[in-house]
Amino acid sequence: MYTRILKSGFAYFALVFGAGFVLGAIRVPFLVPRLGVRTAELIEMPFMLVAVVLSARFVVRRFALQGSRQAPMAAGLLALALLVAAELSLAALLQALSPGRYIATRDPVSGSVYLAMLVLFALLPFLLARRNA
Repeated sequence: MYTRILKSGFAYFALVFGAGFVLGAIRVPFLVPRLGVRTAELIEMPFMLVAVVLSARFVVRRFALQGSRQAPMAAGLLALALLVAAELSLAALLQALSPGRYIATRDPVSGSVYLAMLVLFALLPFLLARRNA
């Protein structure tokens, strides 16, 4: 069971992080200069929501997480930990920001939506596995 949790958590993280990387590569150079950070991030959120839902559905089905309560929750929490670690690491490497400074520089509106998306990201494998059980 632990192998299944690790594989599904890493896969879920990789799929969503990859989608976020691609969308960020569009958002930062094309939308931010024209619309500002807040608007650009809020425009990106529905696309990220679709990526999160599709990724969670794929992972729940691919790794057969429907039969357990612990496995999908553990996979979601592992993926969340990996995503937060990756984001904070990139902020440190690319922008020379400490975790505290990075969080402090987030826009209050789009940052709040992002926080809600992180909670949904962590819970969605569990919610989908329960629904499909």
